[in-house]
Amino acid sequence: MFTGLVEAVGTIVTLREIAEGRRIRIAAREAEERGPAAPASVVASLAAGDSIAVNGVCLTAVTVGAEDFEADVSPETLRVTTLGGLQRGTAVNLERPLRADGRLGGHFVQGHVDGVGRIEAIAEEADFRRITISFPSAIAASIVPKGSIAVDGISLTVASLDAESFDVQIIPYTWDETNLQASSAEDPVNLECDIIGKYVARAVEAYRNGTGGGGSA
Repeated sequence: MFTGLVEAVGTIVTLREIAEGRRIRIAAREAEERGPAAPASVVASLAAGDSIAVNGVCLTAVTVGAEDFEADVSPETLRVTTLGGLQRGTAVNLERPLRADGRLGGHFVQGHVDGVGRIEAIAEEADFRRITISFPSAIAASIVPKGSIAVDGISLTVASLDAESFDVQIIPYTWDETNLQASSAEDPVNLECDIIGKYVARAVEAYRNGTGGGGSA
């Protein structure tokens, strides 16, 4: 379980095909390169077998070095997320799982991508940015105005919503400390809807289909 609060921005160093899919090696940007307020590199606390979210996708670190780590990406994950389009030098958001005694500063994020969206526009509004993102129709019922959504693993609030897209407002800190600053229109992004909203949508669907069990309303 994650929170959608990005801890570091990593860079794809290498990608190589393996029998089970693809192995990627990621180097994390060190704290001193990101300013005095940045958290320490996540790599220092990683061990082989640990989970880590990469652009909102829960992966397992299979090897860990002094400044980088490797993770295997399955064929299915390559197919249904943006990880299949990663290239050497691509910036990725990194977050370690939430500790049981940790603070939940964003929202509950599982690292299970619901669909791939696309950035339609990025507009500057004073020091802020407003990003319009289109989404696949299959996840429309789980996106709620003023609700939470994870975009490439970043916990954001849906500022406005229509039938095919939603807007999010990005504060300067989030822009500077995530991979959003390297984004542009037409870029694909991983979307994970709020887990509570997904369960509610599923319950309503089951009730309407008569498969929800229990008594009648």
